[in-house]
Amino acid sequence: MVAGSRLSIARTRVLQCGAVDKTVAIVQSNYVPWIGYFDLIGAADEFVLYDEVQFTRRDWRNRNRIRTADGVAWLTIPVESKGRFHQRISDTRVSDPEWARDHWTTIARAYARAAGFEAHRALLEDLYLGCAETRLSRINERFLRGICGALGIATPITHSSAYALADGRTERLVSLCLQAGATTYLTGPGARAYLDEALFAAAGIAVEWMIYPDYGEYRQVHQPFEAGLSIVDLLLNEGTRAREWLPSRGRALHG
Repeated sequence: MVAGSRLSIARTRVLQCGAVDKTVAIVQSNYVPWIGYFDLIGAADEFVLYDEVQFTRRDWRNRNRIRTADGVAWLTIPVESKGRFHQRISDTRVSDPEWARDHWTTIARAYARAAGFEAHRALLEDLYLGCAETRLSRINERFLRGICGALGIATPITHSSAYALADGRTERLVSLCLQAGATTYLTGPGARAYLDEALFAAAGIAVEWMIYPDYGEYRQVHQPFEAGLSIVDLLLNEGTRAREWLPSRGRALHG
C-alpha cells in the first residue's frame, strides 16, 4: 500500500518534470501475443508488466493460437493451479517441463514451408529450447523481449513489482504512472469498463486510448487468411518484413 504522502511526493515530481512527456502502458504479460500487443509496446516510452495481479485461467496469459495445415491450433503452457486461492501471474509456475520442446515441435512442423521461417527460426528455436524459466511471468517476458528485438521495438520493459503497489484498481495504475514519471497513460479499449479517468486527471496524467487499426492481411502459408493469431504467425510468414505491420501509431487522444 502506498501512503498518501508518497503519492503526493510522486505527483509533485511529475509536475516538476512536466516538460518531459512520457507515455506509460501497464499490461499483464501474455504468451506470444498478437500484433496489437506489440504495437502497444512500441507506442509507449515505458511498458510495465503488470503481473502482480490474479492469474486468470483460459486466458491469454499462458496460451495463444497459431495456424496449422489442419486449421487454428492452441499452444498452451500447462501451469500449476491453486484453485480458488489467490494466485498472482508472477507466482504461477509451469507444471510440465517439456512444454517448450512440444511447442517448438508444433511450430516448426506448421511453418516449415512458410516464406519467413528461416529468417526467424534461430531466434524462436533458442527462445523455446533455451528456456529454463519455471515461472510463467518470466517465460512471457523472455519471449516479449526476444520478439521485440526482432521487430525493432526498443521500448524499455519494466515490472510492476519494482514499484510500490497501492490499493484500488484505478488507484494502483495511477500510482504506478506517478512513480514511473508518466505524463500520459496509454491503455487498450477494454479498460473503458472500469477505468476512472477522473483519478488520472486529478494526478495530472492524461489518458490515451489505443485504437488498434486494421492491420490487414499478410501472406500465410496456410489459407484462408486468419487474423488475430500469435505474433509467431506473422514472424514466420513474413520474416524480416514483419515489422512493417506494426505502425505503433495506431492510437488517438481520448477527448
